[in-house]
Formats: sequence, C-alpha cells, structure tokens
Amino acid sequence: MGNTIAEKIFKAHRVDQPAKDIHILSLDAVFCHEVTTPAAILDLEARSKDRVFDPDKIKAVIDHVSPAKDTKTAEQGKILRDWARRNNIQYFFDIGRNGVCHALFPEKGFVRPGYTIIMGDSHTCTHGAFGAFAAGVGSTDVEVALLKGVCTFNAPRTMKINITGAIPEGVYAKDVILSIIAKIGVNGATNLILEFTGPVVAAMSMESRMTLCNMAVEAGATSGICYPDMITVDYLWDFIKDEFKTKKKALAEYSKWISDPDAEYERVMHHDVSGLEPLVTVGYKPDQVKTVREMEGTRVDQVYIGSCTNGRMEDLRIAAQVLKGKTISPNVRAIVSPATTDIYKTALEEGIIEIFMEAGFCVTNPTCGACLGMSNGVLALGEVCAATTNRNFQGRMGEGGMVHLVSPATAAATAIRGAIANSDGFRG
Repeated sequence: MGNTIAEKIFKAHRVDQPAKDIHILSLDAVFCHEVTTPAAILDLEARSKDRVFDPDKIKAVIDHVSPAKDTKTAEQGKILRDWARRNNIQYFFDIGRNGVCHALFPEKGFVRPGYTIIMGDSHTCTHGAFGAFAAGVGSTDVEVALLKGVCTFNAPRTMKINITGAIPEGVYAKDVILSIIAKIGVNGATNLILEFTGPVVAAMSMESRMTLCNMAVEAGATSGICYPDMITVDYLWDFIKDEFKTKKKALAEYSKWISDPDAEYERVMHHDVSGLEPLVTVGYKPDQVKTVREMEGTRVDQVYIGSCTNGRMEDLRIAAQVLKGKTISPNVRAIVSPATTDIYKTALEEGIIEIFMEAGFCVTNPTCGACLGMSNGVLALGEVCAATTNRNFQGRMGEGGMVHLVSPATAAATAIRGAIANSDGFRG
C-alpha cells in the first residue's frame, strides 16, 4: 500500500510514536506573530527556559495589529520584539518591512515541499500549497516547539479532492474553495488533511493554491496540501537555485513528496468546476453560500480587499482590472491592504495603488487588523462588509457586523456598485 503526501512527510519527520495514532514530529520551521506567541514566551520566561531550539528555524513577524493601536497591542509587539533580540532570531520582520504572516513567509522562501511547519494561527494551513504539512496549533504547542523543535499530531488521515473541469471566466480560487466548503460543510474535514489535486489545481498559480489551502481549516481540516510541481519550483527558484543545478533536478527531488497512486484515503471527492459561478457567503458560517447572481443588489457598507487569503499581487491585479477607470459608490467605503511591503511596492510600481486610490479606496499598510476586527477596518453594529478574508463568523470584523466572503473581482465590482455585484460587467 502506498502513502499519501502527508504520510510521507510524517514518516520522514517522526522522532517518536508513543501510541499508535500519536506522532511526535521534528519541525522545519516555527512561525510566530505577536498575538499568540507572547503567551508562550512569557511562560518560558517564568519557567527559566527563555531559549529556542534553533534560531534559524524560527521566523517571527508583527502583523495582526500593525502598527499598534493601543498600549496593550504595543506591549504584545514589544514582548515579541525583545524576545527575538534576546534569542538572536535573525528572521524577525518588524513594522515597515513586515507583512501578513501567511503571505510574507512564502514570499521570503521559508516554505519548501516536504516541510513540517507550525504556528499559533489557524490559517497556517496556507503553506500546504507548497507540498508541506503546515498546521495551526495552540500557544502551548508553540511553547514546546520553540524550546524543543517538535510537535505532536494525530496520525494523518487524508481526504482527497480531485478538482476537474475548466474554471469559467470571472471565477477564481476563492470561489472554488467556497464551493468545496459549501459541499462538505464546516465540519466535513474535521481532523483530516485536505489534499487538493486534479487538472484545475495543476493549472493554478502558487497564489491561487495558497488561497485553496488557506481556507481548508474553514471545513475543519488540520491542513490543506497540494502536490509540488514545476510551478512550485519556479516560485521558489531564487531561493533554491544554489541547491539544485537545474529546475528539472529540483522537480525530481520534490516529486518524492507526491502521493503514491495506491495511497488510501478516508474519502475521495470529485469536484467539477466547469459550471461554477462567482460565490458569496450569506450567513455566519463559510459553508452558507449562494451565487453572486442570487445575492446581487444586497447592500454593503464596506468593501475590504486583503488578508492572508486574497491580499497577494495576483489578487490586487484581478481587483485592479475591475476597478481601472471607475469610481466606487458614494454609499460605501473601500479599503485595500496589500499583504506584504514587497507586494505594496510592486503594486505601486505597476500603477495598481494609483488605480485603487483613484477609484476611492483607502490604501493601508500590510496588516491582519480588519480581518479579525482589531484595527484598520472594524465594522460598526449592523454594518455589512464584502471582504476577501476567510471568516464570516458573527462579529468577526466587529461586534454586530456581517461579513460576506467574496473573491477580489467580486469585491471590486461590489465597491463600484455599492451592493453585491458580479464583475462580468466591469472587467476590462
């Protein structure tokens, strides 16, 4: 019997197996941000264990409230900043050279096929797009990981989703993952790894694959994962070219992580996206989904483009194509937050920031703030936001606020119309 990609990664990293279904894995990377890591830092200090297993394998960023909005958030940042200095954490990204963690760390080449990665953030599953096992964990697990470089997981059980057909024009990775979550439900992949395969995934950019894997957790999954291929190699090439003589050799090495043809799965789902339309969430769970066509004209107060789901260059380009030469409705406010400072710089160089500003968008620095209702776009009681973020839980972007999850194209069209709108009539 063959192995899935997750099983291969577990076998390669297992350092102990205290019970049949319990695996202790060595970690290739531990990612940190200023919301969840300080609790681990303070506890390690209290236990006189203020040290790390390997400073080069730890990457840290201030991103959730960037810059700090009050004394409390400033203190969180200070704890992380001081700890990074004490422990010689070279890869610490402070305000001004930072970014949303799950966009920044891949951009810096910190994610590779076959890696094991943890972070105290549920959307760590994003990094599975590279053929890595990446999972969000609690602060206690982060504490152990920082000190010992290991983490404990249940035996990997995988659900394979074979995505077939041809994605229609105006439909994007965000619509694809929303359609999958709508089909299997928010608990449909609980304690499973979602393995995304098929010709649609093979044709996707790394940015789109990251969008798929990013929202695997919204179906309850521990992680999302894609097969590494030449698209993966091309994305990573500037970081790995000293390790491999050619891209072909890199691909040969990374291909060992692809699931075997006779691997066994908990479930296999075939998902044809040929007839898929742009989608939008309608309630307070990400599996409550309707087509944009059905929701067209629904009032919104705010449009937000950004986050670890849809704040990358690909996303900004898609939105800018819709917005170019147009102005947003006077009845809405619109915010765009490029996911990293490098993305901001590229968008500026390409004239995309100008397109957003001329349309009437407020352009902010990279931050997670609006997505979880902490800063830079919080909703008032009763307000409605069309957002390219990943969660529409009640109060997610502000107490009493409603969030409709959409693609960047739909968000841009909605900003122009002042209500939920399809991008068909706006794309240049």
